Amino acid sequence: MFATRTLLNHACRITLFSRDNCGLCHQAKGVLSNVWDKRPFAYKEVNLALPESEAWRNLYDFDIPVIHIAKADAPEEVPGKADKSPKLMHRFTVEQVEEKMDLVEKN
Repeated sequence: MFATRTLLNHACRITLFSRDNCGLCHQAKGVLSNVWDKRPFAYKEVNLALPESEAWRNLYDFDIPVIHIAKADAPEEVPGKADKSPKLMHRFTVEQVEEKMDLVEKN
C-alpha cells in the first residue's frame, strides 16, 4: 500500500493510532488503503500497545482507531496538542477521510 510513498510528493500525512488485534483498526487500515489508491499520502502508524506510545495510549486507549490528518510537512503531532489536529475516530469512510484531507490542504 505505501511502498512508493517516499518517491511521491504528498500534500497530507495521516497518522493512524491503533493496536494489534483490533477489528476496527483493521477496517480503518482498509479504508486508508482505499483512500491511498485514489489519493496518496504520507503514512505513520502508532501502536498504542508499545511502551514508547504511553502518552498516546493515555489519550486514545478507548477511542481507537483514531487518525490525525496534517500537511505532510507539518511538525510531528504531540499528545499535548492533539485536540488541534483534524481527526476521525472509530468508524470512518473514504469520503470522510477525503473531506478532512481537503480541509487540511486548504488551510
